[in-house]
Order: sequence, then structure tokens, then C-alpha cells
Amino acid sequence: MNSPASDASRLARLGWNQLFADAFAGIGESDLEPARVSIEHNHLFRVYTASAELLASVAGRLMHSASEPSALPSVGDWVAIRNNSDGPAQIRKILPRKTCFSRKAAGDETKRQVIASNIDTVFLVSGLDHEFNSKRIERYLVATKDSGAKPVIVLNKGDVEKNPTTFLDELKSIAPDISVHVTSCVDNRGIDELGHYLLDGETVALLGSSGVGKSSLINRLLGYDRQSTQTVRVRDSRGRHTTVHRELLVHPTSGVIIDTPGMRELRLWDTSESLDATFDDLSALAEQCRFRDCLHDTEPGCAVKAAVNQGQISGSRLAHYQKLRSEQTQLDHRRLKLAQLREKKSTKQGSRRH
Repeated sequence: MNSPASDASRLARLGWNQLFADAFAGIGESDLEPARVSIEHNHLFRVYTASAELLASVAGRLMHSASEPSALPSVGDWVAIRNNSDGPAQIRKILPRKTCFSRKAAGDETKRQVIASNIDTVFLVSGLDHEFNSKRIERYLVATKDSGAKPVIVLNKGDVEKNPTTFLDELKSIAPDISVHVTSCVDNRGIDELGHYLLDGETVALLGSSGVGKSSLINRLLGYDRQSTQTVRVRDSRGRHTTVHRELLVHPTSGVIIDTPGMRELRLWDTSESLDATFDDLSALAEQCRFRDCLHDTEPGCAVKAAVNQGQISGSRLAHYQKLRSEQTQLDHRRLKLAQLREKKSTKQGSRRH
């Protein structure tokens, strides 16, 4: 029989801490045990407990009370399960998320999709080939800061680009305070440096487009070939999605890694504050604008436009900020309209009952 001390040690290695312990204790049901979601497929989950790896499904009450997909379990979540001897365990509760990386659900204008939760560090992976795009990295930075996790930029395929100075200088101009690592899975360049983030009980997630080498990086970090990999087309560096599902992997000696499929599109969710934090140079200048609601377009007395005209800030950086701000404003308007429609519908239903 496992001792309570050994069970606690295994949970701690998975990322369990006092925050989750207090939330779990508040449930007050003695027949439940904590578990962490490793993978989800067609509403069936694989979870890690203190002593086992189990299959689990969502309890009917939790399923029916979920107002949208983000209220259901996601990879990285800590959950309270009831173990069943004759079938899958039941996920009864989702513990409050410490951090949560989200995006606007693809094809839906008003729903949030959780990519992964309870992440400590996010590796934003780009390739030093045709795939490199600083504006895409800016978008990922905004979403990562909104999640509460620490962003780290990883420029993979260092064997393709022998002199990455231009890329590093470009990143320094848009993200001067973010750590950047150049890596190569061909000659293992930079892999040891990435391994320093895999501390015991810490969770690292890899995010990026298809073909940037996330699965290869994970294999190097794990020390064995756990994730399948595929070659990419030389002419445009594009590849098929090697990783199909988000998955939490336990490192052999320390830390937890979350692998994610390549995302063709990352539409931001509720990121107003993190947008200003990512573009803090623009936000600081905006304080000097004549009008508090300046859009930095044609308004007189705009300090941001003046800085662009003087070459202090690039016009493309301002244009990308305005694009992201416009996306957020449009999404906010759609969410407000939907909330008003729901309230109106609820009011009508209430009137009929009376």
C-alpha cells in the first residue's frame, strides 16, 4: 500500500500545491480524489492520480451545468474524481485554474476555447526558416500574458539559420524583456538551456504553428522519442499536424510538459490588459496623447503617431497593435450583444411563467 507521503510526492511532481489542496478540501466529499487531466478525446479523459493512470468521463451534472466548452475539463486541469471499479472514473469537479491559455474558438464568434491550464511557462516556438513571423509571436505573447504564465520565445531550427542575429534583433525590439533561446534538434543546440525550465512540479507548454518542431523538441527534452515527428516541405517549411491532441507528459526526472497541435490561427479572447502590457511602449506614449480615447490614427496631438513619424517606433508595430485592438473591440461588441439577447430571452421566459 502506498504511504500518504509517497502519494503526496507523486502529486507534487505533477504540479499539485497548496492552492489546489485548499480548493479540493473545500469540496468536502470524502470519496473523491484529486487527479490531473492528461489528454481528452471525444469526451473521454486520461487522468493521473497519486497512484495510477485512469480513464475518466465527465459527470452528468457537471456536463449539463457547463455554459460553454471552457467550463469543461481541459488538459492540465486539476479535477476531483470518483473512482469506479466497474468503469471509467467520474470527473465531479474542476478545481480553480491557476493559469489558463485560451483563444476564441475557431468558427465561433463568442465562445472561448481553453488550450491548456495550470501552466507555469509557455515556450512560444518558431522556426528559423520560412515560418518565422514576428507579428505571430506578438500575438502569442499577448495571449500568454493574458493566461498568467511566463512566456519564453524559442527559435528552433538553429541549424538552418547559422546567423540568427537579424531575428534576435527584431525580437528585442518587440519583446525586450522576454527570454529568447535558439535551439536545434539536429545538433541539440540550446536543449539543455530549455531543460532548466523543467523544475520539479512545474508545467511547461509548447505552442506554435505546425512544422516548427515542437514534437522534436519534446523528444529531446524527455530524452527519448515519445512524440511522432514528420518532415516539412522545404519550399515553405509547412508540415502536417504531427500532434493531433493536446497532451500532458510527465518528464522522467522533473517537471511536466504539455504538447499542443500546431495552430493555424490564434484569435485572441479577453486580452485588453495583456495587449497593453505587450505593447507597453505604445501604452506609455499614449498617456501623452491630447485625447484620452486617442486611436492613434488621425487625431491631433497624438504622441504615438509623433513617435512613429520621428522613427522611434515602427509603423508596422503600431499597425499590428491597432489590428489586435480592433479584433478585441469587435469581439467585445459581439459578446455584449449575445449577453443582451440571452437576458432578453430569459426575461421573456420568466414573464411567460408568471
